[in-house]
Amino acid sequence: MNKSKLKKILVTLSLVVVAGGYIGFAEKQQQLKTFKGIEIHLTPVNGIYFVEKKEIQDILGAAFPELKSGLPFNEIPLQDIEKRLLGHPFIRSVEAFVTEEGMVQLQMEQHEPIARIARPDGPDAYITKEGKIIGTSPTYTSRVLVLHGLYIGILMDMGRLDAMPELLPLIEFITQNKFWNSQITELEIHSKNDIRLYQQVGKQVIEFGDARNYESKFKRIEVLYKEILSRKGWNAYQHISVKFANQIVCE
Repeated sequence: MNKSKLKKILVTLSLVVVAGGYIGFAEKQQQLKTFKGIEIHLTPVNGIYFVEKKEIQDILGAAFPELKSGLPFNEIPLQDIEKRLLGHPFIRSVEAFVTEEGMVQLQMEQHEPIARIARPDGPDAYITKEGKIIGTSPTYTSRVLVLHGLYIGILMDMGRLDAMPELLPLIEFITQNKFWNSQITELEIHSKNDIRLYQQVGKQVIEFGDARNYESKFKRIEVLYKEILSRKGWNAYQHISVKFANQIVCE
């Protein structure tokens, strides 16, 4: 073996030893670091916090009594913390990690309610953007579209809109449209094929039928508003129906 090759081998071995020593030192330093506290970063929904930071701290304090100052980094149960917080009805996502300063940082997002289920014989609930049904918050109330009626109990029992998946696009259409979001205040759902709309202006209850072809139905209602009710008055008719295809019935 010539001197040039031997030199290269020795340099390589030296670098491996140095790198190994550095890694070992870094791991040792990491093991010596300890837990200092919790930083909670919670994204509001339209400026509202349905779950408060103190509530999160109380949950963690009860579930992880060992989470105290001085706990080694490698003993901090990050995955268990995420799993426990995801059990909260209003927490949509959680990412937990440890900073160099020893703080457990929690990045969290809340579920966004887009409708409220109102029941005379049971607690109210919210429907989220994902179609999940969750309980209401004891702290804050979100002013959203209200749903009620005989069929609501079935949806509540399932915990999702799986029994009526076509309902979510209808709710989204109403809530995302500036005019309809302010004009349509309630949906009364007696069955999949019997939805009725309550208006902010106008005393008539609009028979909507099922949740399908909602865009066509709202176009017909819009024509009624602009071309007929604007001339005859908002209470000119006692009965309005758009449940039949390509028709609007006024009586």
